Amino acid sequence: MPVSSATTESPTPAGPRDVVLARPLRVMAWLSFLAEVLIIGTGGAVRLTGSGLGCSDWPLCTPESLVPILEVQGIHGAIEFGNRTMTGLVGLLALGVLMLTLHAVSGKRLVIRAVWFAVGGIVLAVLVYIAASALSVVASAALMSAALLLAVLVGMVDSLRRTTVRRDLAVLAWLVLVGVMAQAVVGGFAVISELNPFIVGFHYASSLLLVCVTALFLVRLDAVPGPRERAVPVWFAALTHVTGLALVLTILFGVLTTGSGPHSGDVNIKREGFDASILAHVHSWPGYVLAALVLALAISAWLLALPPRRWLLVLIIAIVVQVAVGVLQARTGLPPVLVGVHMLLASLSAAAYTVVVTKLKKPVGAANPYAED
Repeated sequence: MPVSSATTESPTPAGPRDVVLARPLRVMAWLSFLAEVLIIGTGGAVRLTGSGLGCSDWPLCTPESLVPILEVQGIHGAIEFGNRTMTGLVGLLALGVLMLTLHAVSGKRLVIRAVWFAVGGIVLAVLVYIAASALSVVASAALMSAALLLAVLVGMVDSLRRTTVRRDLAVLAWLVLVGVMAQAVVGGFAVISELNPFIVGFHYASSLLLVCVTALFLVRLDAVPGPRERAVPVWFAALTHVTGLALVLTILFGVLTTGSGPHSGDVNIKREGFDASILAHVHSWPGYVLAALVLALAISAWLLALPPRRWLLVLIIAIVVQVAVGVLQARTGLPPVLVGVHMLLASLSAAAYTVVVTKLKKPVGAANPYAED
């Protein structure tokens, strides 16, 4: 059935084939996923090269200039500004995915409403900035960004209320766009706070979550919409979620370890409060537990021919390489390149785990020996 059939005003929910997800959306979704991974790499480069304050201001690079002045800020300014430029690309891709998704599920109707909310948000943001500047409010740029983000949130609520088919895709697409915009604001606070380690750590963790959401969007593109039921034994599902907890703890302690180590983001900023050498050991404990749990899940999945088995192999490979890089970087004095690779692998491991979780259920009615367990 052609895409235009999704634009009819019939209140009857559409079936699995009523929405055609064309190739441009798939391509854009993959580019969005890759960009979310890549920006973790560019953000890591900022931190690992000591360029965190290469641009001393936000959203401008300096109080007088949007772009870095190389004669003054040098390579550090270029690296930091490059990461900010990457944020713009990630945002444009997220916007592209959203618009293509809305067009697929509703035709032009929701796209036009989203555009109107965007225009209204821009006007509101400009008015807030002018008013804040007139009142000499220091955080006028932050207030402008908050106003624009608020408009997008209102637009998201309005759009989702009117979405009757493939709401799962619409929700994920909106979450990515909102997340990217919020990330830009968090990055600004990281600069304003002179690279507060907790804000920087939250910035990284949020980027990792966006990688997981974009990965989930890719999975849902090929999923059959509608109710789902469990496709694995209860104990396997429970063990999978325990594994997720181990993954979260591993990443959390990894963020704390990096924030307490030598790579603070600027040579003039020294971290105090946590002992990085102790945290490195604490970080490894849930990491080894994670590796053991994933191995147990993979063996069980292959013996029982469970749906997640292939993606568990992908997760095993990612975690084994991750552990190897972690051990190597600890024994070689935390070279920046290995730390950056470690950060990227963490995001890919989280994305692979996200896919594994989606394989725990099947559409209702599909062959499923574990539905009544």
